[in-house]
Amino acid sequence: MSNDNLVSAYVSDAERDAEASVRPKRLEEFIAQHRVRDQLDLLLKGAMRRGSPPDHILLSGPPGLGKTTLANIVAAELGSGIRVTSGPAIERSGDLAAILTSLAEGDVLFIDEIHRIAKPAEELLYSAMEDFRVDVVVGKGPGATAIPLDVEPFTLVGATTRSGLLTGPMRDRFGFVAHLDFYSPADLETLLHRSARILGVPITPDGAAEIAGRSRGTPRIANRLLRRVRDFAEVRAEGVVNLETARAALTVYDVDALGLDRLDRAVLTALVDSFRGGPVGLSTLAVAVGEQPDTVEEVCEPFLVRAGLLARTPRGRVATAAAWHHLGRTPPNGTFGADAPSAPDLFSAQPDQP
Repeated sequence: MSNDNLVSAYVSDAERDAEASVRPKRLEEFIAQHRVRDQLDLLLKGAMRRGSPPDHILLSGPPGLGKTTLANIVAAELGSGIRVTSGPAIERSGDLAAILTSLAEGDVLFIDEIHRIAKPAEELLYSAMEDFRVDVVVGKGPGATAIPLDVEPFTLVGATTRSGLLTGPMRDRFGFVAHLDFYSPADLETLLHRSARILGVPITPDGAAEIAGRSRGTPRIANRLLRRVRDFAEVRAEGVVNLETARAALTVYDVDALGLDRLDRAVLTALVDSFRGGPVGLSTLAVAVGEQPDTVEEVCEPFLVRAGLLARTPRGRVATAAAWHHLGRTPPNGTFGADAPSAPDLFSAQPDQP
């Protein structure tokens, strides 16, 4: 994995096994998201007492916060099987019909990125979710016939990073909708200590705090940074992840105190040094850092905006006063966000209360 992907919230194929090893298996092991966890607990226990599958579940939120983990936990709590697929993989209604008719009673069907499911498949899913029935069309033209097929009662768990792209009819068919929020540093520290125990990595409280503060509020990034710091500690230190080791390792991997990587800092530096803080258009900014506009917009900007370092305005992108300070420069008078708190203060959120 390249350094540029180290703080990406998206999982790569190569690290799926490593991520699965530290993934919670039961609801009581799931850290943070207390409100969602309590609501799910009530939903699942109520369904089990009635002896029927629970309502369909929609999980939304940024990548890396645990939507796939919760889907697997739902199946584990129900004691049922789980079938995993993704929206882009379902291109035709026949693909979805084959999956649905293969489900056993009470199974969980998990569809990741459900907002990207093909329209014909989505319409087929409506009747399956409501009536546990699908109509498979055989033939073409005037001779086509629809064959109704019964589907065993199941629970659909849909995950999406862009809930606004879901159609109204699809969203309305979910009986339980939950949104996952970014983790607080304290919750990430708890998660890192748990992951370190599973991986057999000695870690100190200050080492965990240092990694948590650079993890962008995202468990996937925290676990990824832990594995990279572990490598550094085993090769260049005494194998213990402490404050000094964590700082030295993350310096090697170009992850700074706020969790910014090389590309994030390149965007801010270009804004400040080349364009006097902006405003500047997305395409021009992308050329200045040698990346595609889509990469800047989808990979860098969400975190920079959330951290209060960059603002999107009708005239273009603007570096805030916090961005100038983070780069060690004095912002000129009239800089956007000059009266806002500095970036580090934005990461001092209190842990979500149960």
